[in-house]
Amino acid sequence: MLQTLYSTTGLSRADVARETGLTRVTVSDLVADLIDDGLIVEGGPTKRTGPGKPATVIEFASSSFGIIGIDLSGHSLFRGALMDLSGTVLLRVEVPLRGRTGTEALALVDELVDQLISAAEVPLLGIGVGSPGIVDLAGVVLAAPNLGWSDVPVQADLATRVGLPVVVANDANMATLAEHSFGGGASDMILVKIGHGVGSGLVVGGTAIYGSEFAAGEIGHVVVGDDGARCVCGKDGCLETRLATPRLDAALAETAAPAEHDAVLADAGRWLGVALAPVVGALNLTEVVLSGPVQLLDGPLVEALTDTLRARTMAEFHGAVGVRMTSLGEDIVLRGAAAMTLSRELGVS
Repeated sequence: MLQTLYSTTGLSRADVARETGLTRVTVSDLVADLIDDGLIVEGGPTKRTGPGKPATVIEFASSSFGIIGIDLSGHSLFRGALMDLSGTVLLRVEVPLRGRTGTEALALVDELVDQLISAAEVPLLGIGVGSPGIVDLAGVVLAAPNLGWSDVPVQADLATRVGLPVVVANDANMATLAEHSFGGGASDMILVKIGHGVGSGLVVGGTAIYGSEFAAGEIGHVVVGDDGARCVCGKDGCLETRLATPRLDAALAETAAPAEHDAVLADAGRWLGVALAPVVGALNLTEVVLSGPVQLLDGPLVEALTDTLRARTMAEFHGAVGVRMTSLGEDIVLRGAAAMTLSRELGVS
C-alpha cells in the first residue's frame, strides 16, 4: 500500500483498495496505523464529477521523516545531504578530502553524519552511504584502494555509533539505482561513474547485478592496452589510470591548445569503449549512462566512446545502444542513497 501511495498521488482509500486488491476495511485499518506512524497524511477532497460527497485524498507523507545520504566518490571532497522521503535535497554539506585515507577518511564520514544529524528537524528514517570500491551486502568495504580501506565494516560501525539504520553500498551501484528509479534508465543498462576512481553498476532485465563476490561492474581496475601508468592497485594500465578525474585533470593541465585538450578526452573515451564493448556485446545492453564531471565527459569523450562501441560490436544487434550523460547531475549518489534507504526501511522504490 505504501508503494502505491509513494508512486501515485490523488488516491482515496477506495482507490487504494482497487489498486492493491485489498478490502476497504483492511485499507482503512492500515491507513489509520500509517497515519499514527506519520507515514501517511490526509489531504483535500478527491476530484470527483459524479454525485455524492468527494472522498478524502490520502498521501505519502514525504516530509515527515528525513534521510541522510553520503557520497564518498569525489576525488577532492566528501558530500552529504539531508533529504526528505521523496529524495528532495534539503541541506548539503561538504568536507574537503585533502588526500586523507584510512582512519582519517573514516573520521570525515563521521563528521559529515554528525553535522547532518544535528541539522535534522524531523525524525530520521536512516542513513545511506555510497562508497567507492567493493562493498558486500553487510556494508563492509572489502577494498577501496583510493581511500586505503580494506575489510572496513563501515555500515555496522556507523549504525552502532549513531543508533540509526544504515546501509552502505558501492557508489556506482547506488547511482545506478537512482538512474533506474528517478532518471529514466533502461532495463538493460550500465552506468559508469567517474570520479576519484572509475566504477559501474549494471541493470539487466530490470534487476541490479552485484556478482558472486560483489564486484560486478568493477571495471576501473581492468587493464586496457599493453602499456599505461601505474595504478593505485599496483597494476599498470588500469582503465582508472586513463579515465579517473584526477588523471584526466593532470593530463589536460599539460595541454596547450584546444585540439590537444579534445584529443586527451577523446583518447579516454576510446579506452572506455574498449573496456565496455565486450560488456555491451555479452549482455546486449541498450544504454550506457555516464556520471561524473560534465566538463570532462560530455563532448569529445562521449563521442569517442560511442564511435568505439559501434566499431567493436555487431551493428545489427548493438548499433542502436544509447550513450548519454545522467540527468541527475552531481546528486545521483545521494539520490541513490535515499532510494536504497527507502527500499530497506519501507519497501518502496
